[in-house]
Amino acid sequence: MKKFDEGYSFLVKMYNEYYPDFLVDKIKAELESVVAFLETGVSDLDQIQEKFDAMTMAINDLQEEFWENGSEIETIEREIIAADVDKILQWFDIDLDVEDAIGERDW
Repeated sequence: MKKFDEGYSFLVKMYNEYYPDFLVDKIKAELESVVAFLETGVSDLDQIQEKFDAMTMAINDLQEEFWENGSEIETIEREIIAADVDKILQWFDIDLDVEDAIGERDW
């Protein structure tokens, strides 16, 4: 089973902006959950897509909390999250397009 790059930091640009850290932490936890799932060695693309869908829907659910705290998930944040998802896909050699992986997004 392959371990994810321990030197990689998720969502760095979001932490360096005005976003509340506690909300960025929640997105990071969702990314880390996907990584932990993939580190088990799962290779079934349907199961992997389901995990990314669950992650994306959990991030969708954070939007109201972002608004309540004076921010929101916009284009720049979407690109930051997508870049981290792409890193995960590449690291684990998953033949899945990043846009498909986060296809359930409403951000």
